Amino acid sequence: MSDCHPSRAALRPLVAALALIATAGTALAASDSTRVIVAYQPGASALVKASVASARGQVRLEIDGMDAMAVELPAAAVNGLSRNPNVVYVEEDVKRYLYAATSPSTGTPYALGQLVPYGIGLVQANLLSDAQASTRKICIIDSGYDRSHEDLSAASNVTGEYDSGTGWWYTDENHHGTHVAGTIAALNNAGTGVVGVLPNQQIKLHIVKVFGADAWAYSSTLAAAANKCQAAGANIISMSLGGSMSSRTEQTAFDRLYAAGILPVAAAGNDGNTRVSYPAGYASVVSVAALDESRAWATFSQYNKDVEIAAPGVNVLSTVPMGAGSASALTVGSIVYSPGGMDGSPKKTASAPLADFGLGGSAVAGSMTGRICLIQRGTYDFATKVTNCQASGGVGAVVYNNVAGGFGGTLGTTVTTIPSVTASDTEGASLKGQLGQSATVAVTPTNYAFFDGTSMATPHVSAVAALVWSRNPGCTALQLRNSLNLSALDLGAAGRDTKFGHGLIQAKAADDRIKARGCGL
Repeated sequence: MSDCHPSRAALRPLVAALALIATAGTALAASDSTRVIVAYQPGASALVKASVASARGQVRLEIDGMDAMAVELPAAAVNGLSRNPNVVYVEEDVKRYLYAATSPSTGTPYALGQLVPYGIGLVQANLLSDAQASTRKICIIDSGYDRSHEDLSAASNVTGEYDSGTGWWYTDENHHGTHVAGTIAALNNAGTGVVGVLPNQQIKLHIVKVFGADAWAYSSTLAAAANKCQAAGANIISMSLGGSMSSRTEQTAFDRLYAAGILPVAAAGNDGNTRVSYPAGYASVVSVAALDESRAWATFSQYNKDVEIAAPGVNVLSTVPMGAGSASALTVGSIVYSPGGMDGSPKKTASAPLADFGLGGSAVAGSMTGRICLIQRGTYDFATKVTNCQASGGVGAVVYNNVAGGFGGTLGTTVTTIPSVTASDTEGASLKGQLGQSATVAVTPTNYAFFDGTSMATPHVSAVAALVWSRNPGCTALQLRNSLNLSALDLGAAGRDTKFGHGLIQAKAADDRIKARGCGL
């Protein structure tokens, strides 16, 4: 019944934005040396290379398919090169950055030294104070909660229960519940981690653990868990879970809870089709779809008439049990790259010369001994590539993309002993030019991870509902639900549609609407 898409343990590359193009001859920032792109006349490559060398510069990259190269040379030599008759133009080789799913806190409204996941701003949580959130309680039905986490509250505002099948609520064997909890309530604590929608330790949480390490549970267990939420005094039930078949017992439980003034919220599902998942498909439950940082529909998000509202669910950074996440790093020569993660990689560091291992389709004993394997994506699965590298004597692996952009990989259930990471196609081209240079691949433990799924969208909605409700406690669950829907940012087809429902949930817009018009109008 778990409804989580595969995780990304490290930030994966996304599409870069367009940038302004510098004109030929524009003065570049003064420094001892600078990197520029030189476009030249067809057939003039050798002459331009000679000019670069005479200016005490070096060619860093010949750009495939174009009469252009990237060079590094003294800043004082740039203007002279731009006047070379064989040169069409010279422009700064401007930097491109990953489209981060987080941004550093500016100090307002969150303390400095933390990352603010993009979803916080998209749902307008940064525009409202959660000072009154202590009047609400969210019950999270999931895989548990890491009470020892540096970025989660261990105070009396978090409670839970023991379950004979899954154990104590404050353990989390598969990391999912802790990630959900972080989106809701990761702390606003300077210098540590991320922030949640409700970060100031005001919201009350109750944890009901229905999933153990095997990540499934019965509908009867879910119905019982929902009733435990009511007994604990919850106002909202957050369920990042689902299944394809309905249950009369389960529906009866949620209908009764909704009639009693509790708002159940559940994930729409991650199969990317029109099938309805349950409990999201019950009329008494809010069905949540996922979108990305650009407010585009997530292609894994199920779409149907029951989808009610949408929230961020792609590349969501949040808490996982201490040390359970991983961060990837890659340095070759003097260049520091920003690799993607390979789920399942051991947390190790390896340094060795970089060597070309092609597609990695077969092991050749001794061929990669004491080397970092550079492997092109395609034809064979990642586990095969990394396993063959290891069997050939390799001590680390880098798999680069065979199409545009970066990616995150997974080794599945295959166990390897060497660290492995991923790289974009452009990084791969650069790495091909660095064969033989010293490379360091590092996969290190962290307390945070990037996950995808309607599972990640659901806690955004649950937390925003609690935030708005705490500021307008006179609203009923039905009235709050209507207000959230009526104030959502319409996306996709005009009006309610099958992919976004009423649109992207908006905390401030909902609060403003209630203040101006009253509950549910």
